[in-house]
Amino acid sequence: MERTHYTFLIFSGAHGKFRRVQVPFYVIHLTLAFSIVGILTVAALANSYTRMLLKVSDYNSLRTEREALKNQYRSLEDVVSETNAKLDSLRSLAAEVALTYGFGAARQARFPQGLLALATEGPSSAESGYRTSLYAFNLMKSAALNSLGDAVALDLFSNVHIDRTTVPSIWPVRGQVTAGFGQRMDPFSGEGAFHAGMDISAPYGTRVEAAAEGLVFYGGPDQGYGNEVLIDHGYGIKTKYGHLTDIYVVVGQEVKRGQVIGTVGMSGKATGPHLHYEVIVHETPVNPARYLHG
Repeated sequence: MERTHYTFLIFSGAHGKFRRVQVPFYVIHLTLAFSIVGILTVAALANSYTRMLLKVSDYNSLRTEREALKNQYRSLEDVVSETNAKLDSLRSLAAEVALTYGFGAARQARFPQGLLALATEGPSSAESGYRTSLYAFNLMKSAALNSLGDAVALDLFSNVHIDRTTVPSIWPVRGQVTAGFGQRMDPFSGEGAFHAGMDISAPYGTRVEAAAEGLVFYGGPDQGYGNEVLIDHGYGIKTKYGHLTDIYVVVGQEVKRGQVIGTVGMSGKATGPHLHYEVIVHETPVNPARYLHG
């Protein structure tokens, strides 16, 4: 006869009665199956929990590394900003000293060949500015080594090779100068920064005039200065007019001294309506105030 159940004898004591319990085979089999499933489930949960702990640990490690890299990046950014400010100051000094002794001015044609082609490409590259700064530095070094003797120092105005109508000597707009040339506190970051021009406060919509005769090299939007106009006056001299609300000239157009080229606004990064005005000589910003009359 085939057995269909298990029999368990349960004793209550050494001399007590015992009980007989019969358990069908399928109950034992189900119990074993559930036990195996339970063990496998617990093992899977433990494995999943362990993997989750490892992922959390890796995430925390990556987050720590990310914060360290961000701090390192901020430090490097501060160093680069400070270095750029110093470089801009040195470039400006090099250009002004070179101009003071009249170096290189007569070598520049009033409107160099290919200017219109360059005008379509916008302002010059950083590489060009670097080469110009290096050129000005080498001129200064050469002057220091060879000495000028009794030679008379010539500035931008006294150089007979330059057409005076191309010298940016009039105020592009009348108003209060709210920020001068050189080091200043950046109004947005609150940190020290090099200011390549001068800010002239004026009511919104005030007419902006060309500081000298020249050729429009660029007219359009710029990331920092908003709507801007860049005029090439020849002999390596350019002027920049930033934060305009309207632009009345186009690239390649010839303008006269005093001609209206736009209106004062606050486009780009500006805290109020004003004109950002720059004088650039051989791709290096110089102090505009030294050339303004009245």
